[in-house]
Amino acid sequence: MSKSADLATLIRARVGAEPPRLGLILGSGLGHLAEAVQGVAIDYADLPGFPHAGVSGHNPKLVIGDLEGVRVAVFGGRAHYYERGNPAEMRLPLEVLKDLGAESLLLTNAAGSLRADIPPGGLMLLNDHIAFAGANPLIGEPSDSRFVPLTEAHDPAMRAGLKAAAAAEGVALPEGVYCWFSGPSFETPAEIRAARILGADAVGMSTVPEVILARFLGLAVAAVSVVTNMGAGLSAEAISHEHTKAMAPLGATKLERVLRRYLRDLV
Repeated sequence: MSKSADLATLIRARVGAEPPRLGLILGSGLGHLAEAVQGVAIDYADLPGFPHAGVSGHNPKLVIGDLEGVRVAVFGGRAHYYERGNPAEMRLPLEVLKDLGAESLLLTNAAGSLRADIPPGGLMLLNDHIAFAGANPLIGEPSDSRFVPLTEAHDPAMRAGLKAAAAAEGVALPEGVYCWFSGPSFETPAEIRAARILGADAVGMSTVPEVILARFLGLAVAAVSVVTNMGAGLSAEAISHEHTKAMAPLGATKLERVLRRYLRDLV
């Protein structure tokens, strides 16, 4: 058996055999959403090979259970490319999600906005991305399945469902392009100007590797950014990780409403 299959067996022994329908990865400052799940929490430390969530504001637990009547698997933290220079850090957790029987993955992140109409505290639904960091989590994969088509990487049906849920909740959910920078340093004003020229609407340090891995594994995927700041040079605010953690709950409240409605609509 593979490592992911072994871990899936271990997890089923703790949470039961029913497969999760949806996986959810939580970004900086959004870990509290895992507490809403009625289920079983497993520390990453108890899952050999799972990454350490080495960023404050993340809660490194896998929580499997019910949320709004849907069986979900919530990852309370992610590993980032900038932690060890490995864009495939989240491959094993996503392989485990697939082995548990999940069909789809919803990603969340904290991001900087490049658009005045998506201010801090707002949300953005990703309809495409730019891998500005230049890395790829499938480098070294020997099979031909590494040549993953990404024309519709962000699943149209999931996006439509999230848009409908947001509209029902009265929450603005504009769509846009997310540009992945490696981090951990924040972007310079010149890099922000370059990203805008390239067509980006938001910038961040995660999510794109997980989108690629999810599509490689055959999972449908969608992603929502919680805007915590404007990009460098677009406002007078001081950008920092502490600022990100402080601002994330403003958008997280809206995101939780959208997510709950989205899940209710799946039942």
